[in-house]
Amino acid sequence: MSGLNTPGLAIAQNTVATVHYTGTLAGTDERFDSSEGSDPLEFLVGHGNMIPGFERNLLGKVAGERVVFTLGPNEAYGDYDDEATQRVPRAQMPQDVAVGAQLAAQTQDGQVVLVRVAAIEGDEVVVDFNHELAGKSLTFSIQVLGVRAATSEEVAHGHTHGAHGYDHHGYDHGHHHDHDGYGGGAHDDCCDD
Repeated sequence: MSGLNTPGLAIAQNTVATVHYTGTLAGTDERFDSSEGSDPLEFLVGHGNMIPGFERNLLGKVAGERVVFTLGPNEAYGDYDDEATQRVPRAQMPQDVAVGAQLAAQTQDGQVVLVRVAAIEGDEVVVDFNHELAGKSLTFSIQVLGVRAATSEEVAHGHTHGAHGYDHHGYDHGHHHDHDGYGGGAHDDCCDD
């Protein structure tokens, strides 16, 4: 874990924070994500890689600190937008499409977005463009494992390069930088191994 921590350095703009976290729906024990049992989450602070409230609540924290906080929809994935659904002919969907399935869709401007199948009504499928956590309050339990200064390359690219190149942790934490088709667009060759 060398390079993981600069003793005494607090989480701030252009630092790399390494944390273990558990996210639950506020007021419940229902987990929507956790790094428990896997690699910790490493992210570059201040570059739009995380939902706004997540970063804001970690600013000033140092390695070894634990923090628990709850975010309203406005600090997380936004309010649920009833207008962000669309009816699509079932014939344009995979034959085995089911309610709850997540599919990649292409917008009119060519961006790839994830949509969720909200309903199947006869020969139409209702897809939902809202993030699955939109409209929900979220509670995070965080253990700060390390904080270090970001490299100039990480700051220029807007993300960490981690131990194995660009760190794709798996869950969408509000990450908006594009690599390998994540978030739309073409592969940009920024961080090839």
